Amino acid sequence: MAVRGAFDELWGTSRGRKAREGFEPLAAWLSDTSPAELARRQQAAETAFRTLGITFSVYGEEDAAERIIPFDIIPRIFAAREWDKLSRGLEQRVRAINAFIEDVYGERRIIADGVVPPDIVLANPGFCLQVAGARPPHGIHAHICGVDLVRTGPDEFFVLEDNCRTPSGVSYMLENREAMLRLCPELFDIFPVRPVDNYPDLLRDTLYSVAPEQARSPVCVLLTPGHYNSAFYEHSFLADNMGIELVEGRDLEVDDDIVWMRTIEGRVRVDVIYRRIDDAFLDPLVFNPESVLGVPGLLAAYLAGNVTLVNAPGTGISDDKAIYSYMPEIVRYYSGGEALLPNVETWRCREPEALKYTLDNLDKLVVKLVDGSGGYGMLVGPTATSQEIERFRAALKAEPQRYIAQPTLSLSTVPTATDAGLTPRHVDFRPFVLSGSKGVNIVPGGLTRVALREGSLVVNSSQGGGTKDSFILAERAEGSS
Repeated sequence: MAVRGAFDELWGTSRGRKAREGFEPLAAWLSDTSPAELARRQQAAETAFRTLGITFSVYGEEDAAERIIPFDIIPRIFAAREWDKLSRGLEQRVRAINAFIEDVYGERRIIADGVVPPDIVLANPGFCLQVAGARPPHGIHAHICGVDLVRTGPDEFFVLEDNCRTPSGVSYMLENREAMLRLCPELFDIFPVRPVDNYPDLLRDTLYSVAPEQARSPVCVLLTPGHYNSAFYEHSFLADNMGIELVEGRDLEVDDDIVWMRTIEGRVRVDVIYRRIDDAFLDPLVFNPESVLGVPGLLAAYLAGNVTLVNAPGTGISDDKAIYSYMPEIVRYYSGGEALLPNVETWRCREPEALKYTLDNLDKLVVKLVDGSGGYGMLVGPTATSQEIERFRAALKAEPQRYIAQPTLSLSTVPTATDAGLTPRHVDFRPFVLSGSKGVNIVPGGLTRVALREGSLVVNSSQGGGTKDSFILAERAEGSS
């Protein structure tokens, strides 16, 4: 059961009696397709994903063995006008994020002008002092951003969080589409769905576009922590589809501030590294000395301008939820206009009045660690036990600066195939924004995550959530049937 009063993206407020305008064909398809046929196609998708090795782990359970990522056969659909609104807001936000990162590692005008407090940036664990004053090739820091969006009504979209360090999930977007094309081809006759299969090409073009100026025939690689990493399938998938080498730290070496890849034919100079390793493990000479995942001397090569790191070191500052709470001001400061995609209302518990409000309303709010991710380290007040609430109360009083609080939103729902039949389940949406030297590209799609557990608002796969394909419709489809 979904939260009472949640907006349903197929039925609107009609409670299953009448589909929203333009969505009648999906309602008809669901009516005409038997539950047994839906179950057959669902099973076929799961079999394919198992064969491909698309797995994840549900941490915190006794059985933490890797499983296939749960996939739901019923697509989520965005009308063209909805996507137009989202894409304009996403581009505005990501441009502001890049300007913010450039500023806080450079002149720090936004701090000097009193828009953002200095300590929330300079004392932030995500602030990378080692790259202060450095400017990456072409001045782009966050080349790949995954922006998590939630919906609460027909035209009400909010940004839940920004992911600019090593955003993941795009391989699921692509594999979900492949599954839908194979298993539900009739839906692509019913709806003019915009393609997403050119994402690897867009990503490759973005990587090449940000190579150092002196690189005439750039060589790009994808740096992975290795096959034990939970996202290794995605690393391998993207490298293969872009036609670039997948490497581990031991495959690279730095000589005279130049990065080289070891091959059976000798060393090859590397110009761009799409790194899927966090800052702390990139270079044991500068960060964690015990890291065996990174490359000694890599930061020196980056600071010398001889290699581009995608995303640049230090971009994690923009992922911090305390920084997130200032994003409306950040967007206004760098763009000169109001944010087209608003934040969720947020209380910074570091502020006495916000802390008091949070403590007085813990049973109604969602409380998060400012540096948390994956659905961990958070309290969902309405579904929490009294013991969990009291534990968070003590933590808030002890270290209020580590937390923010938000209202419990009634996330929109999409019909989902469950053992009980078609039932509404809450969803969020992660589109992917690419920023290169030639501009911003947003593939018309994204990763829809669905809370498969009844009544749950937590969509993270690490917490038992699943995924759906996201159909972005072309303009001519609106109002058609």
